Amino acid sequence: MSRIERIGAATLYLGDCLEVMNGLETVDHILSDPPYEDELHSAIGRIRRNDGLAMVSDLGFEGINATRSEVAQKCVQLSSGWLILFTLAEGVRAWRDDIQAAGGKYDTCLAWVKPDSTPRMNGQGAARGFECAVTAWCGTGHRSWNGGGKRGVYTHLVNNQERTGKHPTEKPRRLMSELIADFTKPGQTVLDPYMGSGTTGVSAVMAGRSFIGIERDPAHFDLACKRIDDAQRQGSLFGEAA
Repeated sequence: MSRIERIGAATLYLGDCLEVMNGLETVDHILSDPPYEDELHSAIGRIRRNDGLAMVSDLGFEGINATRSEVAQKCVQLSSGWLILFTLAEGVRAWRDDIQAAGGKYDTCLAWVKPDSTPRMNGQGAARGFECAVTAWCGTGHRSWNGGGKRGVYTHLVNNQERTGKHPTEKPRRLMSELIADFTKPGQTVLDPYMGSGTTGVSAVMAGRSFIGIERDPAHFDLACKRIDDAQRQGSLFGEAA
């Protein structure tokens, strides 16, 4: 760990998440977007974007296969509530198995529907139109959330007005805000071990939650600091969480 930034209700660590999590205390919930599986990284260079920006040929980080079981174990140990991890459909079973092996209570798979996802350019099959997120309960007692009987389907544009375009797998802020609203309560602490450009942190502080984020890429870390600081200032400007 080489740097710690404290911005209002957020504490941000520049470093490797497996190392940083060893020194953290239990949090209320974990919400994160880990790397894709190794076999899916090889297809990244063939993906095209439809927002006019160039797609990177290398995400800049390795796949999750080698560390998935250890990540699952540490997340289950640290969360006293929900554990929510994004993955493509191919990774759902692997995450489920590793979470259950670590003692987490696997719950269900959410779907993020992408109305503006890129078509299958070669026309040889269906394009990906959604992404998954596995959910598990790591606390004691019954599962608790704010959605009642709501279905776990979330529909948000990939190429929205808030998109920075500075992280290759950036999640929509409104998507993360909806998840924060459904699965957490005001005043609770949310941890994101793969913070990226800080979208989960922005959503958390806007909703009046405390946030802990971990990111090992210095450029992405700096961007996350700025975005979370801006969100914190906006909340303070109006005297309450937006």
